[in-house]
Amino acid sequence: MFTATPKWIDAMEHSLSSFFDLAMPWWHFVLRACVVYFVLLVMIRASGKRTMGQFTPFDMLLVVLLGNAVQNALLGTDTSVAGGVLLAATLIAVNWGVGFVSTHSAKAEALIEGSPVLLARDGEVYRQVLRKELISGADFDKALREAGCVDIGDILLAVLETNGHITIVTRS
Repeated sequence: MFTATPKWIDAMEHSLSSFFDLAMPWWHFVLRACVVYFVLLVMIRASGKRTMGQFTPFDMLLVVLLGNAVQNALLGTDTSVAGGVLLAATLIAVNWGVGFVSTHSAKAEALIEGSPVLLARDGEVYRQVLRKELISGADFDKALREAGCVDIGDILLAVLETNGHITIVTRS
């Protein structure tokens, strides 16, 4: 005896199978993720150290908008769960790989993370460097206060670290 499967079961089976049907070959996802990752890395790196050191509400908005902006570049027309999981795994693997390479190669670390920048030495503040690194007078003054430095003449060294923070070393 033959019984027909109800239509709602067929529809559900079709929906569940489409969760994992990729709209393009798997390697397209991997390639897209790598390209977008490295392009964004270069763009963020080019925006300067202070961008990463000062995480404001505007920066949070930028991160959300960047994620939305690159979504289609990553996914194309794919909306499957498998595509999203593959992209997430690829991005995590690429990020891990970049971290691994930068910790094992000084040249790669300098290229990816940059180098610290000298902002002041022996009481002399390098104003042109502050402008080049997009550091406002207020930001520099705040770093001085946080270091307990009341007079510019007390500065032994002021360094913009690769993470965007300003380190002040005083004479005393």
